[in-house]
Formats: sequence, structure tokens, C-alpha cells
Amino acid sequence: MTATRVPGVPVIEDGVMISTNPATGAEAGRLPVSDQAAVGAAVARAREAAQWWQSLGFDGRRERLLRWRSLIVRRITELAQISKLETGKPEADAIVETAAAIEHLDWSAKNAKRVLGPRRTRSRVLTVEHGGHLEYLPYGVVGVIGPWNYPIVTPIGPISGALAAGNAVVFKPSEYTPVLGQWLVDTFAEVVPEHPVLQAVHGMGDTGAALCRSGVAKIAFTGSTATAKKVMAACAENLVPTVIEAGGKDAMIVDADADIAAAADAAVWGSMTNAGQTCIGIERVYAVAPVYDAFVEAVVERAGKLRTGAEIGPITMPKQLDIIREHIDDALAKGGRAVLGGASAVQPPYVAPTVLVDVPDHSLEIRDETFGPTVTITKVADADEAVRKANDTAYGLGGSVFGKRDAVRIARRLRSGMVAVNSTLTFVGVGNLPFGGTGDSGFGRIHGDDGLREFARAKSILVRRGPSAIPVQSYGRTPKHIAALIKTLRLLYGRRT
Repeated sequence: MTATRVPGVPVIEDGVMISTNPATGAEAGRLPVSDQAAVGAAVARAREAAQWWQSLGFDGRRERLLRWRSLIVRRITELAQISKLETGKPEADAIVETAAAIEHLDWSAKNAKRVLGPRRTRSRVLTVEHGGHLEYLPYGVVGVIGPWNYPIVTPIGPISGALAAGNAVVFKPSEYTPVLGQWLVDTFAEVVPEHPVLQAVHGMGDTGAALCRSGVAKIAFTGSTATAKKVMAACAENLVPTVIEAGGKDAMIVDADADIAAAADAAVWGSMTNAGQTCIGIERVYAVAPVYDAFVEAVVERAGKLRTGAEIGPITMPKQLDIIREHIDDALAKGGRAVLGGASAVQPPYVAPTVLVDVPDHSLEIRDETFGPTVTITKVADADEAVRKANDTAYGLGGSVFGKRDAVRIARRLRSGMVAVNSTLTFVGVGNLPFGGTGDSGFGRIHGDDGLREFARAKSILVRRGPSAIPVQSYGRTPKHIAALIKTLRLLYGRRT
């Protein structure tokens, strides 16, 4: 029996997942669905592969990861074409996304030894007779659950970190982008054919739940906040630790001394790229009164040139169209005005660029994640008011500040994991900076030193090198030893600073 197909919505027929283009309905590919038994078998294979992968050491893993990096670079247009077929996003956007993924793969491969290699630690005065050793050990098998909106860079972040740390990875791509996920796994196997160090399992939410309960040692998840809570609940059953990158409602602040042209260009890119389907996308802008009118005019002028079907691709998940429409309608009903787009912007499978002003703080367009090519611009008296409004959200993923004199100070006050100053979204492509959020946007980090350490567990070893000067950790201690300890503590730590 053939299931009814809606463009872009994955269907399962006879145990096979069929992926289609959200704009045209063209079939992107078919992949076998992994049930609970198949997921368990993949994890079992990964455990054996992990032993071999770990035995290669940092240098051996680096060499193989860099070969994978180079293969992706050579075939970047092929990957971009698959992305366009499966997600509908323009090929140029997929190439830019892949560039960021390549940066993270390169950085993880080249820096894992420095960040995670064994080291000695400095002794402390009270325990000077001991020498400390610190090492970071891989977990073994890491599960990665990836999203559909950025199906290249987002999963490659944790995958590259986990692999560089010495883990094997079982990757569950989004059901909206299984073909692309399988391409990543297949190309890795071309350069590492010996063992299934990186595998893919495909399916709907039940496959992801099976992965959480499969015995993996850690899960890295990217997706909505609602799904993140389900992932955490499943992982909690066996105390499986998680790295969570969830939703966002990121804000841009435009200060009085900002470059208005640059800020407007960045606001349009930050809110409209990938048809607004970006967790770190700019959904709210707070512009101070002296520059507000000029900024709004510049944004409308730039956004008005974007074309659906060209620069603006389709909305990948058809059900998101209803959410975007609801947010726009709610904003207008509560007194907001559309200076571009508006009530008629939603024309499935596309949404035309929409710029809203005078939107009240309690509207859905301000409070909830819209995930479409819309942006609200709010006039504020000064940067202090802008910070208060920007922080008035349960989310805390990214953000942006445009200005000169106080821009960095403003950025430090934003409650978020990352802030770009005089740019937007750029932190996602910087390999040595950690990426992640706070609040309803999740916790833990990928990328950078902190990201590598997420995929290895610290192990401390303390080695006695001689007798203790004050042997108090023994039942052979005397009152004189305790008196000497008190005297030492007072000398070392008793003075007021």
C-alpha cells in the first residue's frame, strides 16, 4: 500500500523511508528504516570499531579525518546539489554551510591532541608530595541526532569532535534529510573503510528514542526545545549524558553609533538566510531611537529585493507554514504593522520576506520561535532598554550587536551562549570558539576546546612522590600534626585579601 505523499514530508513504505523535495515533491532518495534491533546492532558494531579507532591515537585519527575533510572539499558541489534536492535550499547556501563544516572538521582533527592529550598538573602546597596526571578518555560510542535545517554543519560539529576524541559515532539524521546524512557516512567510509566508525540509522522519532536507549555513552542532539526534552527524558532512564542545542529567539541590538548600512545588511541575512529556518537566526531587532527610522528603511530596501524560489527557498517542514502564518497574524492583530510582506506572505511552500514593526512584547512573533523569513524591529530609547528586551526570553542561544564604542560591553550583557559584534551568525563557522546556549536553548558545547572535552571524560591520577610533611591522612596522626595543619592553613589562607 502506497502512503499519501506531501512534498517534503518523509513517508515510510514497506520499511523504507522516502525523502522528497519540499518545493517540487521530487524524490531525493530511499533508505531502509532502522528499528530498535537495527539500532542496537549498529551500536554493537560501533563498540568494536571504537576500540580500533582509539588504538590509532590522535595522530592516526587526525590523518584520516583530514582525508575526509579533503574529500568533502573536492565533492562540495555534489553535496550542495543533494542538499538542494532534499531541503530546497539554494546551492550557494549549502556551499556556505559546508565551508563552516569543513572548518570544524579541520580544527577538531588538528587540535584534539593538544586539548585532550595527557598532561601533568601542578602540585599544591598542602599535597606537594603528590604528582598529578590528567587524561581525557573517549566515551566509546556517541550518538548524534541531527536537524534538517543545517544538515551538514550542525551534525559535523559533534561528529568531528566525537571522532577526534576517539569515539565511534552512530548518527541519526533528521527524517527530512536522510539522504544527505547517509552521504556523510558513506564518504567517511571511503577514507576509513576498515571498520564502521561512523554509521547512520534512519527513521522517525522512534528511531531517535531507540538510539537514546541503545547503550550509547553520550548523545548530542540538535532540534526543537520540545524534542530536546523528550531526548533528555529517554537518556535519563540510563543516566546517559547529553549535549543539547535547542531553539532560539535571537536578538540584534543596533546602537546609535552603528554602521546602519552594514547593520541592515546583516539583519536581512541573519533573519532571511535559509528562509529564516535558523536556530541562531535574528528574529528580533532592537534599534535605538536616533537610528531606528533609517535602519527600518534600509532593511526594507534590502529584504524587498529577495525573491522566493531564488534567494529564499521553501519552508522545509510544511507544518511550519501554519506557525509562521499564526505569528504574523497575531502580530498584526495586536497592533503590529507589516512594512514588508505581511498577511499574504505565506504562499506554500514559500514565505515572502516579512518585516514587522510596532509589535507588542506579548505577541507570538516576539515570544516564540517563528523559524521563517520574518523579523520584528522595535524602537528603544537606548542600549539599556534594548538589553532588557533582548534578555526577556526563555531562550539564550545567540545574538548580535552593531555599534562602535559600547558594542562589546553590550554583547557581554546579553544572556546567550554566543554574540556576534558587527556581524550575524558568524560564530557558527569559527572552529576554535564553543557553540551552544543557555535556558531553553540547551546546554553543553560543540566546537572549540570546550566542544572537544564534551566527548571525552576527564580522568585524574595522583601519584605519591614522597612522604607527607604533615601526615594527617592516617590514623598515625597526632595532635601535633593537626596543630601544624591549622597553623599552615592560617599562614596560607587565613589572611584577608
